Amino acid sequence: MRWRFILKIIGVLTFFFGLTMIFPLLVGLYYRDGSVISLVKSMGITVATGLILYFIFFKAEAEVISQREGMAIVALGWTAVGLFGALPFYLADGYVSITDAVFESVSGFTTTGASVLTSIEAVSKGLLFWRSFIQWLGGMGIIVLSVAILPFLGVGGMQLYKAEVPSPVPDKLKPRIRDTAVILWKVYAVISLAQVILLMLGGMGLFDALCHTFTTMPTGGFSTRNASVAHYDSVYFDCVFIIFMLLAGINFSLHYQMIRGKPLAFWQDSECRFFLGAVAVLILVVSLDVFRTVYDTMGDALRYGAFQVVSIVTTTGFATADYEQWPAMSQLILLLCMFMGASAGSTGGGMKCLRPMLCFKYCYRELFSLIHPRAVTRIKIGGKTVPDDVMRSVLGFLALYVGLFALSSVVLAGLGVDFTTSFSAVAATIGNIGPGFGAVGPVENFAGIPVAGKWLLVWCMLLGRLEIFTVIILVVPEFWRK
Repeated sequence: MRWRFILKIIGVLTFFFGLTMIFPLLVGLYYRDGSVISLVKSMGITVATGLILYFIFFKAEAEVISQREGMAIVALGWTAVGLFGALPFYLADGYVSITDAVFESVSGFTTTGASVLTSIEAVSKGLLFWRSFIQWLGGMGIIVLSVAILPFLGVGGMQLYKAEVPSPVPDKLKPRIRDTAVILWKVYAVISLAQVILLMLGGMGLFDALCHTFTTMPTGGFSTRNASVAHYDSVYFDCVFIIFMLLAGINFSLHYQMIRGKPLAFWQDSECRFFLGAVAVLILVVSLDVFRTVYDTMGDALRYGAFQVVSIVTTTGFATADYEQWPAMSQLILLLCMFMGASAGSTGGGMKCLRPMLCFKYCYRELFSLIHPRAVTRIKIGGKTVPDDVMRSVLGFLALYVGLFALSSVVLAGLGVDFTTSFSAVAATIGNIGPGFGAVGPVENFAGIPVAGKWLLVWCMLLGRLEIFTVIILVVPEFWRK
């Protein structure tokens, strides 16, 4: 691999990433809080590092990026922004642990939303803005990554786009990757602006509205309040968040089609139908389960049941209730929602609905073949046949996902973390959800996890956000051989 070229690209990425620190810096200057110095230092270090890498390897050129180089750029690039994004936290007064700083930063960029902050409202406005802003950047980054880059690397199930079958991206938006990325950024920004306006119309201040929008659209879940969205105790805000969490959990290319005058785009996409149908059923079941057992009225049961289901299944992680106090069936449903995730091509994490859909169809085909051994059957989505290599990729992804989840849970338990916390913490981080159960439940945080455990969970966040293969391939010896 051409490492000089790869490092040059990482340098460019780091440089432009450093420039984005100007936004939280302006916020810090406006509020005159204690984040200004740490942000100035962080910006200087990040920009300087990017420039140094770029000029050292300035002459390194490549007309075509190979598959291995692309994977290395993606994995190392996300690792770099996670590390440099930790500088404002680490250099701020009172934030001395590099482990916690990296954990908070990677949790932000991967849109996980797992936090180690014990008193969020005591943090300076500049850092709170940065904490939310990196989620917004990470959310759009993963859309561009999954829609415009991964298809051409053949990573995970993303060959579906390349093969032009029903996929994480139903249609190529534009022939050029750059044009596709620009369109997605516009859609992302327009929906974000709409949420800011609606939150402000409900009485939320501009700062909180911006921060919560920056963490809703990427399905991140960071809040400026210790109690998350429950702080506002508002039916109006709950409804706004539910709507925009669902929008964020739907393939963004479908939003583009809707804007272009295709009102049936959601309905015509089989994955979107599956996602919305599953959410509706889960909301109904959970609401009925908590009715009379937790809430006295069906209205409250629907309100809190719907919010928690949508928040978990879209992997956003906001909370308006302590679901650990709910009946066992509702808790189990929410735990399973952590694995399902939202639609492919969205900002959501988890396995993505498309993969379980294909897995169910594959299992049904095998059962059908036992009954009709001579029949020739094909797995189809949206009337189009799914190639065998795509199915192998999907099944391989699911096997790796479950295997790495199990291994990480065992390792975390081996570090002294209890069973419930170990199981749910890994599920919440590898699925990029945020809160889990036990010591990392909706009213708790990840501060109590051992240092080694936090680094393990950082690894899990990157695994889940970058579709497993892109990260795990780096530890395969064959990847480094010529």
